[in-house]
Amino acid sequence: MADTATAPLLTSHKANPAKVPSSSIDDMIEKYIGDTGAMQLLKAVFVALAWAFDAQQVFISVFTDAEPQWHCVVGVAGNSSSCTPSAASPCALPLDAWAWDRPAKTSVVSEWALQCAGPALVSLPASSFFAGCLAGGFVLTTLADSVLGRKKMLLASLVSMSVAGLLTASAPNVWAYAALRFVSGFARSIVGTCTLVLSTELVGKKWRDTVSVAAFFCYTVGFLSLPALAYALREESWRSIYFWMSVPCLFYAALLHFLAQESPRWLLVRGRKRDAVETLRQLAALNGGSSTTDLSVLELELELELEACCVTMHEEDDGGSSGGGGGGVFAALQAMWERPWAIRRLAAIMVAGFGVGMVYFGMPLTVGSLGSRSSNLYLSTVYNALAEVPSSILSGLLMARANRRSSVVALAASAGACSLACVAVPQRAGAARMAAELLSFFATCTAYDLILIYSIELFPTSVRNSAVGLVRQAMRSIWSFGVFGLVIGCSGLFAASLPETRGRSMLDTMEDEEMRSQAAVASYSSTNPIAKYPDNDPV
Repeated sequence: MADTATAPLLTSHKANPAKVPSSSIDDMIEKYIGDTGAMQLLKAVFVALAWAFDAQQVFISVFTDAEPQWHCVVGVAGNSSSCTPSAASPCALPLDAWAWDRPAKTSVVSEWALQCAGPALVSLPASSFFAGCLAGGFVLTTLADSVLGRKKMLLASLVSMSVAGLLTASAPNVWAYAALRFVSGFARSIVGTCTLVLSTELVGKKWRDTVSVAAFFCYTVGFLSLPALAYALREESWRSIYFWMSVPCLFYAALLHFLAQESPRWLLVRGRKRDAVETLRQLAALNGGSSTTDLSVLELELELELEACCVTMHEEDDGGSSGGGGGGVFAALQAMWERPWAIRRLAAIMVAGFGVGMVYFGMPLTVGSLGSRSSNLYLSTVYNALAEVPSSILSGLLMARANRRSSVVALAASAGACSLACVAVPQRAGAARMAAELLSFFATCTAYDLILIYSIELFPTSVRNSAVGLVRQAMRSIWSFGVFGLVIGCSGLFAASLPETRGRSMLDTMEDEEMRSQAAVASYSSTNPIAKYPDNDPV
């Protein structure tokens, strides 16, 4: 009994196996706060704005670590024979025979004379950043489901990322710079996951898709703001870019602390009923509801509702005022590991995400647009950012009108076919190859957005952040066009094994998901389960 009372994430899954929850926290939230109003929606979108700062962190090295253009110095003795405009590299030239087009301080390559240090050292900061993203994605992802919650985890990540950025602006050498980039990557690894999960949990089911699309647009805004900032500071030190990127993020984190609420879903699942009631009352006030309802009365009503919808909650030992319930930091991972259906579901969506992520992150780098060393570096980055806009619009339309499962499968298959076409089309047919590349990338961007939303809806509140974090980890990899087509075309088929989630309420505990599936399986012998229970999990 004691163990049960301290582990709200791991409540028994054997009780009432055939009972289906009569309502959900979705229903209770909308009952107590009313329909999502304009102010509540704006607050959720404000939370989604964190993705703008996340995008800046990912792509800032495109400008700070770029190798600047150089030119031959006119009038230097012997220069006519030793330096020519067609020289591939200045490394073999006398130091007085050439010069950078811009001040050396504009790039880490020119400031620390890394142009001849070899590709391994030049790419070390970027590699360190993504290594930090990988490590942080596995280490931090469960904290938002356990002791810290969505809001605190997001705030900690934003502040840590900003402080690391400010310290990066004062790095004395490439080794300190690479170490600080690792810290930045480690801190930002969970920003996107917490942002998407928290923003969608702050609104009702009706507005969940709208907030998700807003988050995708915020990412594009951050992507677009980076070349604008870099262009404005093109004659200044690369350190200025880190400074002016980090300071606004710190101010945003301070505003987020005062303006945003913690997810009421997470508070309820963790047994913090008083905090959940207070959050619901604040949201109700935003929507024009009463904010003066007696706390104890509202808490009693909420507790009765929780009992009615079969969600087992537990009070914390200190009355709900501390930071988290029992079960430990890795309780969410343990909860999924103990349930075969959860492992199968997680494996399927991670494999699908792996294939989509290979194209999403790899294709721009393979095409060379982000790595361009031309004078149009700023424009090429803007073009890449603008490519996200139509896919975000299509994502919103598909989320509102089509099933998640079939959309992911269709988009993955389309992107795979177009990627394979890049290999089959002759080199001389440049326009056809470019069209195939653009179509493949467009379909991939849309599939990327949909998989993130699908992941949020596939898993209950108690493990949602951990599951989405693992899916995002699976999305980060880079290969060639031929492998792109085969992998995304085949891996997208794994989404066909997942249950449909469009229009259904998001559940909050592992037990709720099991009861829904068990009830559907129990009716298999008398009815058609596919037709009657569209949410039946085929795995």
